[in-house]
Amino acid sequence: MADDDHKQRLAQLEARIAAARSGKPAKSHQEEHYSQAQLAWRMVIELVAGLVIGFGIGYGLDRLLGTIPIFLVLFTLLGLAAGIKTMLRSAQEIQADKQAAAADMAAQDDEEEERTSGD
Repeated sequence: MADDDHKQRLAQLEARIAAARSGKPAKSHQEEHYSQAQLAWRMVIELVAGLVIGFGIGYGLDRLLGTIPIFLVLFTLLGLAAGIKTMLRSAQEIQADKQAAAADMAAQDDEEEERTSGD
């Protein structure tokens, strides 16, 4: 009898473990922080790349044409504008991804709530 009781308790434990594993894994705060830092660096790099490319084109044209640094200033400002535009586009993309993920989570929660309330 004691052996049957242990088998039954073991089966219940395995069922609880399986139920716990089927749940959604919790995202740690550090993973979220790392993700946000990665996105921030991406935007900084896009902005700096626009500035550097604009500066390089302007400097090259000024050296090639022998002019005063008019092209350097002009293309640096254009590079800044392009970097900001690219950075804003990335921010909109990231926001759209987060909104889609939140909508998916809400839909899953609604489905699970309907299943549990229907029982």
